[in-house]
Amino acid sequence: MPNLTAVKFGHPETLLADYRHWCVLLRPGQVTLGSVVLVCKDAAHRFSDITPEAFGELAPVIADIETGLAAFRPYDRINYLMLMMVDPDVHFHVVPRYGSTQTFETVQFHDAGWPGPPQLGTAVSPELDLRDRLLAAIRAAWPVEQ
Repeated sequence: MPNLTAVKFGHPETLLADYRHWCVLLRPGQVTLGSVVLVCKDAAHRFSDITPEAFGELAPVIADIETGLAAFRPYDRINYLMLMMVDPDVHFHVVPRYGSTQTFETVQFHDAGWPGPPQLGTAVSPELDLRDRLLAAIRAAWPVEQ
């Protein structure tokens, strides 16, 4: 059963990749093209409370995120934000960063914070059909079969 944070970010509809201790979801508000949320499945509200197994699985999951997002659209940098102010379950907002505006189909995604911190309030929220095509495109680039 997904935790409330995963549900808030659209689980199961936005699920990109599912691991034993983590799930990767397409972020409904695309801060930049390909923004995702990495949610721990453990019942933990502090990073130090996740299980050793979840910590151990984190390295290969991050490698998959970076490989998959780069295969989908090469980024210039990538940011991991662990904010947990509104949604208390352990999770990261993963924001690929681009020095230029990116276009997916006909929609432009501008990195409003470049080269500084990402500006979460400027996110593009794609319509459901575009979101689903974006999900499919990123899944096709993902390094492991889900």
